[in-house]
Amino acid sequence: MQIKPMREIEEFLRPVAEEAGCEIVEAVWNNREKSLTIVIDAAGGVDMDLCEKFHRAADPALDELDPTYGAAYTLNCSSPGLDRPFRTERDFARHMGEDIEVHLYAPFEGAKYHEGKLLAFENGVIRLGTKKGEIGIPFEKTSKVCLLIEV
Repeated sequence: MQIKPMREIEEFLRPVAEEAGCEIVEAVWNNREKSLTIVIDAAGGVDMDLCEKFHRAADPALDELDPTYGAAYTLNCSSPGLDRPFRTERDFARHMGEDIEVHLYAPFEGAKYHEGKLLAFENGVIRLGTKKGEIGIPFEKTSKVCLLIEV
């Protein structure tokens, strides 16, 4: 099945998301299930009402775009989840001042894992306030950066 590029779908739906009070995080195609999932986020978080509001607005817009060139598919709407990895500067900006965890490919400052308060993200460097002090970790050295979830 042929499908339009995910970036094209994301850009097309960006104004629809803004109108619904959210933003597009990513579009994901599942070829086995023939489903398109649009992951959205909002400043106050995402609940079922926001997912439904966006889904109702996105459905007719996608009919216009025709992302699958006429083939049937299922449209899903989802929140990114608390453990979603940070991918963009916007992700870092949204969580400034919050506790995050940083996983690395190789040891940096003596460890492959650091956690602490996100102080800044500038020029590709994560500034992290840890129990041992402030450190700057180059984003390209990270394998995963996400919110610290304490259970």
